[in-house]
Amino acid sequence: MKDFDSLIPGWFKAFISVGNDLIWSQYLIGLLLTVGIFFTISSRFVQFTSFREMLRALVEKPETLENGEKGISPFQAFAISAGSRVGTGNIAGVATAIVLGGPGAVFWMWIIASIGAASAFVEAVLAQVYKVPDKDGGYRGGPAYYITKGLNQKWLGVVFAILITVTFAFVFNTVQANTIAESLNTQYHISPVITGIILAVLTAIIIFGGVRSIATLSSIIVPIMAIIYIGVVLVILVMNYDQIIPMLATIFKNAFGVEQATGGAVGAAVLQGIKRGLFSNEAGMGSAPNAAATAAVPHPVKQGLLQSLGVFFDTILVCTATAIVILLYGGLKFGDNAPQGVAVTQSALNEHLGSAGGIFLTIAITLFAFSSVIGNYYYGQSNIEFLSYNKTILFIFRCLVVVLVFFGAVIKTETVWSTADVFMGLMAIVNLIAIIGLSNIALAVMKDYFRQRKEGKKPIFKPENLDINLFGIECWGDPSKQLPNRK
Repeated sequence: MKDFDSLIPGWFKAFISVGNDLIWSQYLIGLLLTVGIFFTISSRFVQFTSFREMLRALVEKPETLENGEKGISPFQAFAISAGSRVGTGNIAGVATAIVLGGPGAVFWMWIIASIGAASAFVEAVLAQVYKVPDKDGGYRGGPAYYITKGLNQKWLGVVFAILITVTFAFVFNTVQANTIAESLNTQYHISPVITGIILAVLTAIIIFGGVRSIATLSSIIVPIMAIIYIGVVLVILVMNYDQIIPMLATIFKNAFGVEQATGGAVGAAVLQGIKRGLFSNEAGMGSAPNAAATAAVPHPVKQGLLQSLGVFFDTILVCTATAIVILLYGGLKFGDNAPQGVAVTQSALNEHLGSAGGIFLTIAITLFAFSSVIGNYYYGQSNIEFLSYNKTILFIFRCLVVVLVFFGAVIKTETVWSTADVFMGLMAIVNLIAIIGLSNIALAVMKDYFRQRKEGKKPIFKPENLDINLFGIECWGDPSKQLPNRK
């Protein structure tokens, strides 16, 4: 593994180190929190008040496309984004956050998820409003599309498309592959090279099958494994019922510096909680909207609600489940020199459930992380198609994804996580600026949905009925009544 890591240029490692310090300062954290609070208040706490509506939208059937086929269902679009969300961030990322930031990092994960769910709602609504027809008969969209069409800033849309392609299809996929390889190596002593080859082959088979195969795979793997994983955690809770209250008390005390676990105290808890929370739930980062845009729904708000639900599913359920397992682990150590990542979670499960715990986690993280590889690839494909329809470019892109999945499996854990943090921060900055600029449109669309629901109607989106003018809409309403794109 060291030999492969040595292939990375020194200048790149230096860039990542400096970039982490510059990007992940109090300014980006402040921006994430400020935007989340702004949307929480301006949407009238939609992520909390519309929970029943979220569940209703989850089970609705897809709309019929123009070619007569059924589109991707709301649940399948939810599953694609969940497939990307639920992965190493929930297992390895949570462990790293707790080791470096202390138990209080869990509290700040909850905070960023709770207010970030409003940002996730807004970006998904905008993705649906500005989605475009796909060459396969479905839809695609995301920040690159709503930045270009809604803000009329093509150059910034191109910047975001490049950032998300590099971040998810390349960088984040190296993280997922690295975690699978580390887990298999820890549990079964399987060489990362062998794991990398197998993952690369499987990835190639799936990504050349198209978005429908991605949706089908994600809709099967993610819900089943998440339910089983949470069930295992409930068993551990029952076995340690007398430790639940003390554990919660430790989380809150450490979050506010009353009880310190690491040298950084509150600052370390906040930083690690928000960084790892954002990596896991992606709220406001601009990634999940790419999946949200694929759904065939009668109103954009339906996908906004589902993506908001996805943040809670990811962080409040799955991340918290991992945190419980780790915080009840007697051998947990804190600090930069302590074990990090998936190895911590595996050791905790081995203590709670014996060798069966480690075996189960290896299976779970392999499936979670591989579904994330596929979901991440789709985000890249959607944005490659925004940049160019050239089939040769798409083929080269797919080949690079496969190569980097292998490469991620065989390099050091610290390298892939640090690289992911830098590109994640850059993406978040661009997307947060964009959704603030388009906030009036998202809120007007939300108002239209709940007005129709209050009138007892099934909400159907017609842009011409809004109180504001929309430009660049391709998939909604009466084309003869729509305004042309701005030049």
